[in-house]
Amino acid sequence: MNETIKAHGDGTAPAVVDWDAQAAVFDDEPDHGLRDPLVRAAWAERLCRWLPGRPAGILDLGCGTGSLSLLAAEQGHRVTGVDLSEAMIERARVKLAGRDAVFLTGDAARPPVGERRFDVVLVRHVLWALPDPADALRHWRSLLRPSGRLVLVEGVWGTVTPVGIPTERLLTLLTPLTKHIRVERLSEDARLWGKEVADERYAVVGVV
Repeated sequence: MNETIKAHGDGTAPAVVDWDAQAAVFDDEPDHGLRDPLVRAAWAERLCRWLPGRPAGILDLGCGTGSLSLLAAEQGHRVTGVDLSEAMIERARVKLAGRDAVFLTGDAARPPVGERRFDVVLVRHVLWALPDPADALRHWRSLLRPSGRLVLVEGVWGTVTPVGIPTERLLTLLTPLTKHIRVERLSEDARLWGKEVADERYAVVGVV
């Protein structure tokens, strides 16, 4: 993962996370490892709606151990994954061995992809923790081919001291960069998380 903090489960102050150290247990969370067939199928269904129907170039930023990258590759897409954690990247490479996928160690805000351009920039639970979300979105927009799309999965977690990025704030940042935006509310679909959730979780698909 690219972010360096995460919320405590009780919504109190965020804590620093060593993602290299977390790599070995990262997939234990139902929505991280997608080991439960129901959870995996739920995310696969969403990706089918969010990603192009034809084979496309996908840039998965903050890809972690590559679970969403794998789903995208299984749907016929070419995947480039980027994560700041080398340990996460190593696990992603193993998970997608033999697939049309490349994984790079680097900062999600400024991925090390050179002049390459993509059909989709896919980012899950990363934007909220970056120091300058607006700047990151502008840069991600520049990495897209004409008529490409940003697929952003975000939310607000915790109740005492919530952390995250509310839907309206993200839409304010994204509207000047896109021609069309679609929002999907994800909190109500317990299959995605392996449990019922009460906080704000959503996806935004912005076409440029």
